[in-house]
Amino acid sequence: MPKLDEEYEDLRKTAESFARDVVAPVIGDLYERGEFPYDIVRRMAGMGLFGLPIPEEYGGMGGDGFALCLVLEELARVDSSVAITLEAAVSLGAMPIYRFGTAEQRARWLPRLASGEMLGAFGLTEPGGGSDVPGGMRTTAVLDGDEWVINGSKAFITNSGTDITGVVAVAAITGHREGGGGGAARENGRRPEISTILVPAGTPGLTVSEKYSKVGWSCSDTRELSFTDCRVPAGNLLGERGRGYAQFLQTLDEGRVAIAALSTGLAQGCVDESLRHVRERRAFGHPIGHYQAIQFKIADMEVRTHTARLAYYHAAERMLAGEPFKKEAAIAKLVAGDAAMDNARDATQIFGGYGFMNEYPVGRFYRDAKILEIGEGTSEVQRMLIGRELGLSDL
Repeated sequence: MPKLDEEYEDLRKTAESFARDVVAPVIGDLYERGEFPYDIVRRMAGMGLFGLPIPEEYGGMGGDGFALCLVLEELARVDSSVAITLEAAVSLGAMPIYRFGTAEQRARWLPRLASGEMLGAFGLTEPGGGSDVPGGMRTTAVLDGDEWVINGSKAFITNSGTDITGVVAVAAITGHREGGGGGAARENGRRPEISTILVPAGTPGLTVSEKYSKVGWSCSDTRELSFTDCRVPAGNLLGERGRGYAQFLQTLDEGRVAIAALSTGLAQGCVDESLRHVRERRAFGHPIGHYQAIQFKIADMEVRTHTARLAYYHAAERMLAGEPFKKEAAIAKLVAGDAAMDNARDATQIFGGYGFMNEYPVGRFYRDAKILEIGEGTSEVQRMLIGRELGLSDL
């Protein structure tokens, strides 16, 4: 592991201890029941984790995105549901308001989001959309006097229906502009004008579905949202009108570094659990770690994890330095997502029948890993972004 500055290392150790001593003993039961981990969230809030990259003037810790990444990696070594709850609340819920909000919006929302008193959500994906976000968007917002009237729906929205969800940033079409092309062009060649609007939880016209029944991330809250003549004040526009898609692209670049850290944590958790198991499990007169086939498999897992960590550290370094990092974020997300999936598969194989049991962490890791090749941009989208940054789309 690259050597960390003392402050970062102290934070990492604190998160490691929290994951081991607080999360690990209870998460298995919560996961099996599909319960949102309210007590764990409350304790993370008490540690200031939800405000890590938010300035102190808004109630945050005054840290940075890399500090958040270190915490996410340590949490995901034990459970990804807890890690994604924190990641989505900070990267997707609070940071867009900090990056693009007015002074009034920041003062209203950030202190409660940074304290963990409430969670924010990010309403981008739609049921008929997917990777083609602008082309697939159907949610609209029309300005009626001093109110936005929102109609449409969003799918797969994390943290959108908990008891402490406070606000959802919703991307919606607020008009059309001349020009544009490809999948984004509609209505006689005009492209959609996408804006972001803050919708407080409980607003009339906002309906929150029952939580999804998911393959993994069973303790994470994920739901569909629908909007029927949902009215919010005109002042709830986040940033400049028509800049919503650009805002979310920036948010996603930063979020991909965080998801890469989470993926690295899952990959590391697979190594951790496998090392424990192969020292204890015996076959044919020896611990199974004695056999070269097992040694090679774990060696490959360690290589993937190490590579993934280096990739997200490098992306985070460029991000914090204010340098372009779109390509590095895509590389980190792609490499780490693959590492998580491959390591989960190998760890399950090492555990044999026990790896297929949900009571063992590797069973949960296997269920959780696949989404890391899909969420925050599929692996195919990451390859597309890397190729575009290399100039290949101009050929």
